[in-house]
Formats: sequence, structure tokens, C-alpha cells
Amino acid sequence: MGLPPANPKETRLPMPDLRKIVNAQMAALIDGTFGCLDAAAETINARTGGSVSKGTLSKRLSGQLGWTIEDVAALQMAAGQYPVTRTMMRLEMDNGGKSAAACLYAASGVVSKEVGEAVSAALRAAQSADGGDIAEAIREAVEAEEAMRRLREALEARA
Repeated sequence: MGLPPANPKETRLPMPDLRKIVNAQMAALIDGTFGCLDAAAETINARTGGSVSKGTLSKRLSGQLGWTIEDVAALQMAAGQYPVTRTMMRLEMDNGGKSAAACLYAASGVVSKEVGEAVSAALRAAQSADGGDIAEAIREAVEAEEAMRRLREALEARA
């Protein structure tokens, strides 16, 4: 069930569950953005200078191997989407945050990022006739609202 937390009072998501979550998010990112494992492997190799193969990615997605930070970061940055990073932040914030100040800083940073993305997407949609741009702007606005809700909850927890 994974390693025990460094601090016994800390509660953490068990590692097998975290691996399943990351695998599901990476599978969705690869399918939705890159289309196939070959393209994802080439993207990782181009960004990291490594030599990841389609077979390695297949093993990671099946849970036989774990994801490296470099590979997750390379795919997220190439896609411009950060599902694993967002989940890690959400898990830490939902974990009650051991430091209220750190939780507020993290939540504020997420709000800043999400609101910026929402505004950018809204401006793109305003100048576009593509319905996909409007849908993307709505999705970004929803993410910004969720980030604001988490910031409010962090503030309320501190009050």
C-alpha cells in the first residue's frame, strides 16, 4: 500500500491509488492530445533528449512502470494542459494542508494561473468563429471558478 507518511499525523493518498490516477490522466492526455504512443514518445524524446519508446509508455500506462517527473512534465508542457499537476495540488489542498499559509499561497497561485488561462481563452473566443474556442473558454472559466472555490475554502478554514 505504499510507504508510510514521513509525518505519522499526515494522511496521504495510498501510492497504488495515486498511480492509477496518474495513469488515467496520462492516458487521457496522450489520447486526447498526441493521438498515439509513438507521437507521445517522440514528444518526450524531443523535449528531454531521452530515448523513451512506445513500449515503455505502454508499460507505464499499464502500471508495470511508474511515470518519471520529466516525462509527465514534457507531455503536460507540450500539450499546454496540466492534469497531473492540478491533481497533485488538489490532493495536497484537500489533505487539509499542514501549513495554512502554504495552502493559501498554493491556492492563490492556482487561481492566478486559472484566471489568466480563462481570460486568454475568452479573448481568443471573442475573435473566433469556431465553436471549439467558445467551448474551451467555458471549460477554462469553470476551472477558474473551481480554483476560486478552493481558495475561498482555504481562507474559511483559516478563519
